[in-house]
Amino acid sequence: MQLKRVVVTGLGALTPIGNSKDEYWKNLIAGVSGAAAITHFDASLFKTQFACEVKNFNVEDFIDRKEARKMDAFTQYAIVSSDEALKDSGLLDSNPNRDRIGVVWGSGIGGLNTFQDEAKNYFGSDGPPRLNPFFIPKMIADMAAGQISIKHELRGPNYVTVSACASATNALIDAFNLIRLGKSDAIVTGGSEACVNEMGMGGFNALRALSTRNDSPETASRPFDVDRDGFVLGEGSGALILEEYEHAIQRGATIYAEIIGSGMSADAHHMTAPHPDGLGAKNTMLSALEDANISPSEVDYVNVHGTSTPLGDVAEVKAIQAVFGEDAYKLNISSTKSMTGHLLGAAGAIEAIACVMAVKEDIVPPTINHFTDDPNLDPKLNLTFNKAEKRTVNIALSNTFGFGGHNTSVIVKKFKP
Repeated sequence: MQLKRVVVTGLGALTPIGNSKDEYWKNLIAGVSGAAAITHFDASLFKTQFACEVKNFNVEDFIDRKEARKMDAFTQYAIVSSDEALKDSGLLDSNPNRDRIGVVWGSGIGGLNTFQDEAKNYFGSDGPPRLNPFFIPKMIADMAAGQISIKHELRGPNYVTVSACASATNALIDAFNLIRLGKSDAIVTGGSEACVNEMGMGGFNALRALSTRNDSPETASRPFDVDRDGFVLGEGSGALILEEYEHAIQRGATIYAEIIGSGMSADAHHMTAPHPDGLGAKNTMLSALEDANISPSEVDYVNVHGTSTPLGDVAEVKAIQAVFGEDAYKLNISSTKSMTGHLLGAAGAIEAIACVMAVKEDIVPPTINHFTDDPNLDPKLNLTFNKAEKRTVNIALSNTFGFGGHNTSVIVKKFKP
């Protein structure tokens, strides 16, 4: 069968460096760090006392107070970013067939705030157990997609993908495939996460996964730097409206970019550590290139998973060099997690937005916080250190990997009718 073309017609973002897609993109290009001392709780006893929190956010500016109380923060974030993306797209203004518009969302953990709060209430009481009647609906990860569909009466495919930090990219890939197979006309996709709390910080500290650079939070996320010491936990949400090309054209939509390919693989190696040679990362990028029917030489920019961990950054660069060969030296490579921190299950969404904007605006966001070269990394690679770089970006590839060995890649192309 002839696969349909899939385009991006709307974007929405709620991030540690901007509460809208325009603010987010502006601060990405400016190299702004979203890391600061934690305000959500008293972190003074924790090994890591900083994170990339969403800032200046009042949920009641976006959602009715009564309704907001029925949602965990990760669902609130999902509603806010998806509302922005839908408005940006104008999709619902065109009186579409809502039976053919779906929501495929991603979240790695879901309602951790709700679970923590209810556990505190239960174990802190000597009387009979009294739990919030919305405990389960608030906590379960699929509720983000459910609430988006309920609000906008979207009756197409509806679910949430859970693959740790690859969750949002898995959601985007599913949305892409549903549309190009003709199953839907449009899908709201993306991801959200809200784990900057005691259990989230404590759990990742116990894994020794987080940076402990408490004296300089803004420079703590430093992918590819020899002194990197772990990732910086982030929170927020990103949303994209994917739409079948002809459907978008018929309603006169503004098109940001086209999605042309995707890849998925497993490391089959370790619960939390990447394959040392980047085997899974290599396989997912090769799969994405094959799916897009393009050669490695056609890619201009790779937005890497690049979390700022000692093992992960090296493994991913090895994979890129294995896939691209000599063409790796023509690429711009950057990790936007150096600015946003790691949004876990939402990371792939905001990084896909960065790729969409890179191909639209012909500018590559930087990898900030580079101070000292890592001798384990090839110095001839252009890792776009510290400053955004203007160049023609026709095709961008975004990598997202997750605990459990989940690997995903998606390829974005400059839109041409």
